Amino acid sequence: MVDRTLPTPALIGRYPRERIAVKLLFLANGLYAGAWSLKVPELADRLILSPFYVSLLVVCYGVGSVTIMPFCGAGIAKYGSSVVAKVTGSIWLFAMLLITLAPNVWTAGIAVFLFGGFAGAMDVAMNANAVEVEKSMRKAIMSSCHAFWSLGALLGSAASGYMIDTLGPLAHALIITGVSAVVLFSALSMILHDGPHVEDIHEAAAPKTSLFKSPLPWLLGIVALFCMVQEGVVIDWSALYLNKELGSTLTISAFAAGAMHGAMTIMRLFGDGIRDRFGAVRTMQVSGAIAFVGMLIAGFAPNAYVAIGGFALCGVGVSNMVPIAFSAAGNLPGMAKGVGLSVVTIMGYSGTLFLPTLFGFVAEHTGFAAIFIGTPMLLIIVLLLSNLTRHADGIKGH
Repeated sequence: MVDRTLPTPALIGRYPRERIAVKLLFLANGLYAGAWSLKVPELADRLILSPFYVSLLVVCYGVGSVTIMPFCGAGIAKYGSSVVAKVTGSIWLFAMLLITLAPNVWTAGIAVFLFGGFAGAMDVAMNANAVEVEKSMRKAIMSSCHAFWSLGALLGSAASGYMIDTLGPLAHALIITGVSAVVLFSALSMILHDGPHVEDIHEAAAPKTSLFKSPLPWLLGIVALFCMVQEGVVIDWSALYLNKELGSTLTISAFAAGAMHGAMTIMRLFGDGIRDRFGAVRTMQVSGAIAFVGMLIAGFAPNAYVAIGGFALCGVGVSNMVPIAFSAAGNLPGMAKGVGLSVVTIMGYSGTLFLPTLFGFVAEHTGFAAIFIGTPMLLIIVLLLSNLTRHADGIKGH
């Protein structure tokens, strides 16, 4: 019988198959998530939904995520991230077809709930597996993993619009499910197999830290939340801001979120090397300062082009902050990785799923410029808590 208290063996080489596998997991997750963004208008047209019911479907996605994620964290602690990734990823593959075949808003709501739930569950599992690969390689890989997610989301959203228009919703669902299945099962065939997430052999005899007694995962959750809310408000409201308040065309307005995503994808490809060289805390502090300045530039921008530049600069800053927070959550002393990661993931994704909606209600009274000026103030708290991200450097054995 394998001794599950032993640390994961060191991986050899610059690109071992386990590193490739976890990046493919992120790619598959992003590809499917990107395709989901085009299902919203398709569902609205097919089921003849009012904006109210469309909003309810989007809420179902978020509620599914925060409902199932905690069970995923407990599952990782008990069985390991590789097992949970296999289970959640395999179930998730059927969700797109369920959404496409849903005959009414109620069945669509259930399908979207399952889609969001298992998307979030797989997200926790693949981040936990990335932490294991980082520790086994003794180097950062989390930022580049998130770059593959961004790439997948870009490809999924770009291809889905064309496929739905030319081939129809069902053909799109079948093709995107098939492609995602190939990527997913290729990843699962090479994935790093970890056991239950106990502490390493030197700490195995020490008492575990209770999730409800330690403030660390909750504080790191606040860090992830306040970082991801910057991305969320740009995705949801930047185009409207440029169009209504800065007088740009819809074509130009669409570049706002695109500039942020493009900058994030590129910077995440370099983020691991930056973090390895300067450490997690300094990288977080400099990144936070860049994101802060970028959002203020966008909020005070005299025209759309300056605002787009500000959003791109914010993307440069935010790109590596969330991966660092996730790595830190997976390396908290005395705590199983899946448990800490589930807390930070749930809180972090609330920054893109729920809070931006609330800011939209505020913007009705203040205007969107005030939102982009006020939101980065949350990054001041991130900077004050940045020392907590030192746990991300645990991958080197410090």
